Amino acid sequence: MTTKRKATKKSAKPRSTRAAMSVATSKSKPIKERVAALAEVPLAVCESDKDLQATLNVLRNQDEPIEVRLAALQSLQAASFSVVAFESCRADYIAALRKVATDPDPELRQRVLGILAREKDGFVQKKLLEGLKNPTKALVPAEKALQLLSYDIHSEAYSVARKIVENPPNEDAKLEALRLLAADAKSAPVFEKLLRDKNENAEIRQISAAALQALKPERLQSNARAILLDDSDHDDIKATSLTALTQFGDAEAVAKDETLKKQVGKISEKGGAKVKRSARHFMSKYGR
Repeated sequence: MTTKRKATKKSAKPRSTRAAMSVATSKSKPIKERVAALAEVPLAVCESDKDLQATLNVLRNQDEPIEVRLAALQSLQAASFSVVAFESCRADYIAALRKVATDPDPELRQRVLGILAREKDGFVQKKLLEGLKNPTKALVPAEKALQLLSYDIHSEAYSVARKIVENPPNEDAKLEALRLLAADAKSAPVFEKLLRDKNENAEIRQISAAALQALKPERLQSNARAILLDDSDHDDIKATSLTALTQFGDAEAVAKDETLKKQVGKISEKGGAKVKRSARHFMSKYGR
């Protein structure tokens, strides 16, 4: 018995870099074909200055379809991962990115700003700070700008972030500002104030607790104790405070604190499920 085998279709032979670049840069070709061509050339784009400049021109040209410009950016970014091979192209690449950083298209602009921020580029630092100080100059929303600034934090970013915490454009921006400030020792009083503010939402108070643990652990211990002794504070923040004292507290001091242990004993019996669980962990470590 003979077995018939299906004829397999021969795979298409990869086209040359020259042919791919010809399609990628041709405005007469369909967008889909140009995007596919650009996906073929990243490793070779730096082998020829002509190909590099052609790809950069596609990226910079606002008259090009955005899909093609994004594909050009992706091709260049892929090429940049070969650090040694790309070194001779890097200056032109960064210059092009700086130009596109203010592009009218929001998706392209944000991607480029992200690349430059990860490169710790001074140009983008300046632009992001300008936008935070003056929203009419903002290239991205405040919360995104703060995320990008966190790649290479300077003292000026801390001062701007503190102002945003005081007067945030939205809750997301406030959260990102606090995350950035978590590495700033001068911001410990800000976190202490927020932790004790019962009108703040739980996430902000929990971020504040974590930041205080890193910046001023002794102040977190003191504030955690005060929160637990306040019957009117929220269960979720009490649970955070119990975790802080259980994991990081001064064991000798806490073990001798009968007032605190008595209060935690009450919490373990009448609090919500989460805070009860945290209280029991505390009591199992420090006892009565």
